[in-house]
Amino acid sequence: MTASADPRLADSAFLRAARGETPDHTPVWFMRQAGRSLPEYLEVREGVGMLESCMDADLVTEITLQPVRRYGVDAAIFFSDIVLPLKAVGVDLDIVAGVGPVVASPVSTMADVEAIPDLAPEHVPFISQAVRQLVAELGGTPLIGFAGAPFTVASYLVEGGPSKDHARTKAMMFGAPEVWDALMRKIAGIAAAYLEVQVSAGASAIQLFDSWAGALTPHDYRTFVMPHSTRVLSAAADLGVPRIHFGVGTSNLLDAMGEAGADVVGVDWRTPLEHAIERVGDRGVQGNLDPTLVFAPTEVMLARAGEIIRAGRAAKGHIFNLGHGVIPATNPDQLKRLTEFVQTYE
Repeated sequence: MTASADPRLADSAFLRAARGETPDHTPVWFMRQAGRSLPEYLEVREGVGMLESCMDADLVTEITLQPVRRYGVDAAIFFSDIVLPLKAVGVDLDIVAGVGPVVASPVSTMADVEAIPDLAPEHVPFISQAVRQLVAELGGTPLIGFAGAPFTVASYLVEGGPSKDHARTKAMMFGAPEVWDALMRKIAGIAAAYLEVQVSAGASAIQLFDSWAGALTPHDYRTFVMPHSTRVLSAAADLGVPRIHFGVGTSNLLDAMGEAGADVVGVDWRTPLEHAIERVGDRGVQGNLDPTLVFAPTEVMLARAGEIIRAGRAAKGHIFNLGHGVIPATNPDQLKRLTEFVQTYE
């Protein structure tokens, strides 16, 4: 925590849970919440490209604050994208509506890897500015910084865009391990530097997103991926803030993801929380309401949320969240009801 940090932060429910302490209520926030459903988000983003919006400090500040204002969640997640650091260091990529990140020249050789610059704070001055502005606005509400985990970012670089089977990525991983190792080291260094920029400017916690790690077997994850995620999380440990490690479809990887250096392991909706708690060891958990349950009748959604809160009490710490990002058609009023329910649940 920075020297000028709000003194209320240390006792926030989110940070207490992330540290394995007992908060006065189960804290709640939502991944990718603003861009998924809020009309005020759609209004400020109209006509502005995704990466363009991520590089405008004032816009980042506004978008990050929107769900805090609307829902009163216990933490804010910094608005950005996992490929933003690559764009900042000069990789030719764009985020195409309806597709996702698209890389102009996919990485396939050692020369391609070596051509990617390391990230320095001067590449992302708008990030530092936005974080400082947010910390001043948020007061006692913690700001979560984030970065994409090496495997997921590598997959975009190697595939040239989103992939269902990650065939090119795995072909490099298995067939050109020296290129793979160099690429993962490069991305891990960029991610660590990106997180340091955010924490140095005032972020109170970090989350490492590994959206595609569920495509791996436990053996392959431990061999080819975990050492690099560990490198990022170890660097984050030196920053003195709690670390959350989240992946999608990672039921079979939860123990390894915890061992990689997490204080809190994010759990997607596919894994019952009580099973996840058994897997992650002496760590907190985050999650894990099915994002589609917000479309069910309110009483059904809240009943399931109550089950998750009760299960979470067996963990070292529990932060309530959906099991992945908010679905775009979600009714914001449902998330408001859910937030209030979690924060007042006894």
